[in-house]
Amino acid sequence: MRVLGVDPGLTRCGIGVVEGVAGRPLTMLGVGVVRTPADADLGHRLVAVEQGIEQWLDEHRPEFVAVERVFSQHNVRTVMGTAQASAVAILCASRRGIPVALHTPSEVKAAVTGSGRADKAQVGAMVTRLLRLAAPPKPADAADALALAICHIWRAPAQNRLQQAAAQHASRVLQAPRNPRTPKAPHAPKGHTA
Repeated sequence: MRVLGVDPGLTRCGIGVVEGVAGRPLTMLGVGVVRTPADADLGHRLVAVEQGIEQWLDEHRPEFVAVERVFSQHNVRTVMGTAQASAVAILCASRRGIPVALHTPSEVKAAVTGSGRADKAQVGAMVTRLLRLAAPPKPADAADALALAICHIWRAPAQNRLQQAAAQHASRVLQAPRNPRTPKAPHAPKGHTA
């Protein structure tokens, strides 16, 4: 399985490509950051993010794209930029018919480090170890993108099994014959004796 992980952001959008299957050693195929100038017009920044992601999709041809799910922060401006960059990544993948998975930061941290509360240094250290790299990818956005890809590779088999089980259950429920209600026996009127 080849997964392109996207850590969305307008100034720095982390991108990482990992290949492998759960339970086996994983391989990093590429890592980087799509950068846009903070003083540029929003529309131009979004186009730059799109072009950067499209280049990565062209070069690596992933089977899946894993994007960090945007979560509420105190800084609304930051969250808006993150959400906009996230939407661009989802759009680029969907336009090509590539399935997109969204993972929360705590899901990614838990998958990679074992703790949903791990800090960026711990995530970077585990990504380095899991991918057998000489040093942690810089900046942290790049390491986070690789962590997203790793998380998806490890979680996808279980998620697929759950989705298949849910679909089978729903199918059985829809196909099950309905039990017709048995009519109730009529009651004798009150005060009537035979």
